[in-house]
Amino acid sequence: MVTKTATTTDEINVFIADPLSEDGIFPLRQETELNLNVIVDTGLTPQQLISKLADVHVLLVRSQTKVTREIIEAAKSLKLIGRAGVGVDNIDLAAATEHGIIVVNAPDGNTNSAAEHTIAMMTSLARHIPQAYNSLKNGIWDRKSYVGVELKNKTLGVLGFGRIGTEVAYRAKGQRMNVIAYDPFLTEERAKELGVTKGTVDEVVQAADFISVHTPLLPETRNLLNKEKFAIMKDGVRIINCARGGIINEDDLYDAIVEGKVAGAALDVFVEEPATDHKLLNLPQVIATPHLGASTIEAQESVAVDVSNDIIKFFKTGTVTNPVNMPSIPKELLAQVEPFFELAEKLGSFLSQVTTEAIKEVNISYAGEVANYDVRPLTSNGLKGLLQKNHGDHVNDVNARYLSERIGIKINEHKTTTAKGFTNLITVEVKTEHEVHSVAGTLLNGLGARIVKVENYVVDVIPEGRLLYIKNTDKPGAIGRVATKLAEKNINIATMQVGRDQIGGTAVMMLTIDNDVTEFDLQYVAQLENIDEVKAITL
Repeated sequence: MVTKTATTTDEINVFIADPLSEDGIFPLRQETELNLNVIVDTGLTPQQLISKLADVHVLLVRSQTKVTREIIEAAKSLKLIGRAGVGVDNIDLAAATEHGIIVVNAPDGNTNSAAEHTIAMMTSLARHIPQAYNSLKNGIWDRKSYVGVELKNKTLGVLGFGRIGTEVAYRAKGQRMNVIAYDPFLTEERAKELGVTKGTVDEVVQAADFISVHTPLLPETRNLLNKEKFAIMKDGVRIINCARGGIINEDDLYDAIVEGKVAGAALDVFVEEPATDHKLLNLPQVIATPHLGASTIEAQESVAVDVSNDIIKFFKTGTVTNPVNMPSIPKELLAQVEPFFELAEKLGSFLSQVTTEAIKEVNISYAGEVANYDVRPLTSNGLKGLLQKNHGDHVNDVNARYLSERIGIKINEHKTTTAKGFTNLITVEVKTEHEVHSVAGTLLNGLGARIVKVENYVVDVIPEGRLLYIKNTDKPGAIGRVATKLAEKNINIATMQVGRDQIGGTAVMMLTIDNDVTEFDLQYVAQLENIDEVKAITL
């Protein structure tokens, strides 16, 4: 990212619209190299805020202020929006990006508080502490009704092993618990290094005595714990959610508790908040807090400090540590590489949907004319497509490389002027513990993006819409049988591309289809003779 940095004589107006601790904004107040003018004015209506932003360069908020498109468009001098916290739902990212405004947040500032709250909730759940306190407060000395269980030697299942999940595991091991964890990017080496067992979602929920969720809320993780998962859990399992409402199906959790399958639940988050009249709160086995995971003095100070330091770094160096959106890049660079942005992202997205193990290494090769450009933005787009399936929309062009490296993915870029028959060719390869997958694409003059190679098979596929990726043995009738099976499910084929390595060897089919397919549909096709693998891809 390139931007004009401020000189010591330029006044930089920093407007703080939500209450922040003085300790949190102390870095701004003590900065001497920059001419920062810190303005604190909280509790404003949108129109009042708009009236004060004409000459503001930085807007700093927490969650109360909604930074809408109207506000962004009114702030003509705005260069940066800081969110003292993790989520940026209250900021119109599209509008900010459109106007070349950087948005930064503080993704690490509440990690410790969230992990501590999770352990506190788990311990309170195990020992019935809130229920026993309420009983005593009501004048009842009842020891028999609140016999708990120890954490020692119990198994904690952690679903989502990012920053917070990892910190929870550290603390659980301090309680001498066994930990089994699932994360799409958790490798065996990383699990061994942290002293935990790696498992699938099903393996985690089957083995655990306590289950704590720490995934982002994505289409893939919504209702991650549902009646099917409760059915395969141990009897008497206990559930903790201090992450996001919606990861656990609340109706199914209620039924599982009433039926005795789940011994209890500790909830800090709900699908709809405030949740003061939720039916789960009527169950004596449930304890709850009103979304307090990050509500500590230290966390609120830490996120403000992180954002304050990013503001200073931005005006001194033109870079930031925790960007949320894509910053402006020089027009001459943008003109060169922008046509390839979508292609690179879709190549990464394709591989994210065919790879089943944690990715250890990504190799991106640029061949032909594109190799003469600064391809770093293209690599970021490819990584963005690769990560978004499991990490959500907060992964973007700016932070994709940082997030990849943080979870242990090695990234390699290669350039060559030889494109083997193409003017430009981008090839993305991923390596896991047991798999290697690759896909290549190009831009055809007047025809747009094309996937031209999958693994070692030559194809010609438009990377958009619903695709079926099928591996099969090159035997007569394979294509016809697939088409027949899909017809039986009323799934219409729009286009079909096939490729093979040799006669009678392995082959692939790439089908563009008009309908959504279910897992049952995929299994239905996979049962055919000579069909080795069937995967649904959405681009």
